[in-house]
Amino acid sequence: MHTIQGPTDHVVVIGAGLAGLSTALHLAGRGRAVTVVEREAWPGGRAGRLDIEGYRIDTGPTVLTMPDIIDDVFAAVGETSSDRLDLLPVEPAYHAVFADGSSLDVHCDAERMASAIHEFAGSRQAAGYRRLRKWLTRLYRTEMDGFIAANFDSPLSLLTPQLARLAAIGGFRNWDAKVGRYLSDPRLRRVFTFQSLYAGVAPHDALAAYAVIAYMDTISGVFFPRGGVRALPDALAAAGACAGVQFHYRCSVTELERSGNRITAVRTDREQRIPCDAVVLTTELPTTYRLLGRTPRRIRPLRASPSAVVVHAGCPSVASADRAMAHHTILFGAAWEQTFTDIIRDGRLMRDPSLLVTRPTATDPTLAPTGHDLFYLLAPAPNLAAGTIDWSTAGAPYAESIIDTVADRLLPQLRHGTDVLDVVTPLDWARRGMTAGTPFALAHTFGQTGPFRPANTLRGIDNAVLAGSSTIPGVGVPTTLVSGRLAADRITGEVSRPPRHFDLKADTKAQIS
Repeated sequence: MHTIQGPTDHVVVIGAGLAGLSTALHLAGRGRAVTVVEREAWPGGRAGRLDIEGYRIDTGPTVLTMPDIIDDVFAAVGETSSDRLDLLPVEPAYHAVFADGSSLDVHCDAERMASAIHEFAGSRQAAGYRRLRKWLTRLYRTEMDGFIAANFDSPLSLLTPQLARLAAIGGFRNWDAKVGRYLSDPRLRRVFTFQSLYAGVAPHDALAAYAVIAYMDTISGVFFPRGGVRALPDALAAAGACAGVQFHYRCSVTELERSGNRITAVRTDREQRIPCDAVVLTTELPTTYRLLGRTPRRIRPLRASPSAVVVHAGCPSVASADRAMAHHTILFGAAWEQTFTDIIRDGRLMRDPSLLVTRPTATDPTLAPTGHDLFYLLAPAPNLAAGTIDWSTAGAPYAESIIDTVADRLLPQLRHGTDVLDVVTPLDWARRGMTAGTPFALAHTFGQTGPFRPANTLRGIDNAVLAGSSTIPGVGVPTTLVSGRLAADRITGEVSRPPRHFDLKADTKAQIS
């Protein structure tokens, strides 16, 4: 593995998002002096925050998985997650509602989920689920250390025994078709393939290798920090500070000073000059390339993932509803396949919306004023490169239509007394510097995965490394945290790590059945 040559005693990390925080803690734990420069007044990056009228809003990710990866970051500086973070399990992980009126609670426990599927769709589907669970666990074991958590110097780096094992278990087949080998009920297939939206690819176009995201959601478990997702970057930053990391908030980097092929200092808009031996950039790609004064040449242009419209809304508590509403609910439209054609190929709004409805106050009521609930309504949407929608005029009416859809299909109470606290459209994501106005960065097409994704090292610049969603391994909270560790490895070389724990109990149950 290629690593930075020369001194690396002092490293400047640009950006205090999850990737930057992970990088900082891993480097501090390896004896480096670390300075983090962040343009906002708080840590988090994409995991942003907004406080409005007593509501404490997470503006970024709301689904947290793979707590063991979070543990790895704290362990880098000798701490544990529980020292600073109260991470609560979300049960059920999701409540899925289908266009035919049926619904299913998605459990991470094998027996509970098999029982729920048996009641929902019969014994054959329950048996298929057990076999699918076994395959997803094998897929995760094969991919995690050999692909997801690995640095690549070139495509030749893929030629390992793990690649052969991945091919042998069907990782290079079609995701939707692979799941279909285990589950014939189209509703259940959606539960285990909708995650392809996170990867920016339709299930029928995605490699089965990406189904590892379904492992993270439906087997490893979904979690939520007390205090909201913002509690995670706050906790990481606090642990970093205790380990000696210096943080400069409300600072934007304006220039990278260079001497030959090395960056020697970072300048900010507060007239600071911070000398350094190495730099880690976790900024959005356009900002990264502007600071570096270059744009890498590619045969094909980079393809961004679809975007999203997010409506943050508050309303009187729905706890008195006939059915206690879950933390996460997925509303599937009837025309599921058409959804991907609409937003990816045609660049238009979904004609039959499928939505993610998150009610964080189901787990932490303190995120809203007493007697109220907070909602996060996410509608996949075309990014600015694919669509021609004028979001300056379409945003508000589309937000109202999202609320109407949720009221029609799930929660009639939203028709009365709901306050729209904030609406975020692709135009707003673009204003924050995100490529093509999407918070999901680059799509995980085959040509933008692993060694084919923008690398975390740069030709011609000897001491700069990248981290974050747009480099390896990709989009998502777990992978972004891993990207920080991979960036640290480029600077210090790899360090010995304890063997990764796998859910042997869950896998054993699947094999017995």
